[in-house]
Amino acid sequence: MKPFLLLSVRPEDDAAESERLAIARLAGLTPEELHSVRLATTTLPDIDIDDYAGVFLGGGPFNASDPVKSQTQLQAEADLGRVIDAAIERDMAFLGLCYGVGALTDRLGGLVDRTYGEAAGTATISVTQAGRDDPLFLGVPDVLEAFVGHKEAVTRLPEGAVVLATGELCPVQAFKVGRRVYATQFHPELDPAGMAERLQIYRNHGYFDPDKTEELVAEALAAPVGAEVNRLLANFVALARR
Repeated sequence: MKPFLLLSVRPEDDAAESERLAIARLAGLTPEELHSVRLATTTLPDIDIDDYAGVFLGGGPFNASDPVKSQTQLQAEADLGRVIDAAIERDMAFLGLCYGVGALTDRLGGLVDRTYGEAAGTATISVTQAGRDDPLFLGVPDVLEAFVGHKEAVTRLPEGAVVLATGELCPVQAFKVGRRVYATQFHPELDPAGMAERLQIYRNHGYFDPDKTEELVAEALAAPVGAEVNRLLANFVALARR
């Protein structure tokens, strides 16, 4: 059985490892079934995308709409662009988490900017009719709570994209291109403990007032975010293996 590929853009060792472990656990994958490449610390090696059942793109501090980008970010975007192009061409299973929305939208000619950013915390996600009919949201309730925290979001979808989930502050919380290329603005890889850990790691990255870190951590641990949002990861694995 083919493994999955995780492309990480997190430069922090603890954040990257936490994300990898969470995705593997919640997707029902063993560590051997999830190969990770950290594009924030290395260039994409010469890999054959057809060796993988599907691709996860994790979140991170990069933004497609950043006015000034480091050489590391530009290289990561170029590497990601090649993988996105290959996924679109093959209609390969691809799931972008948070940053994946910006990377996918920008690559496919949509518009991502700072209009619909959301502070670190929870958001109410409403699944559209298209989402209810999609295997990614199989067994997921029509309305659910999920963790968010992003500076940019979709303002104009790429041509042919279909909205699968919306939110009050951010109108595009999930979309799809083709049959199996997805992106979510919210974080299906986070449960309350995972969000609390991530808040500690990113307390000085401009997502929130660092003096409010402990308050936000307490709110995350008490948040009504259940396993239904994490189910998207296992659903993605299942549809990728069909």
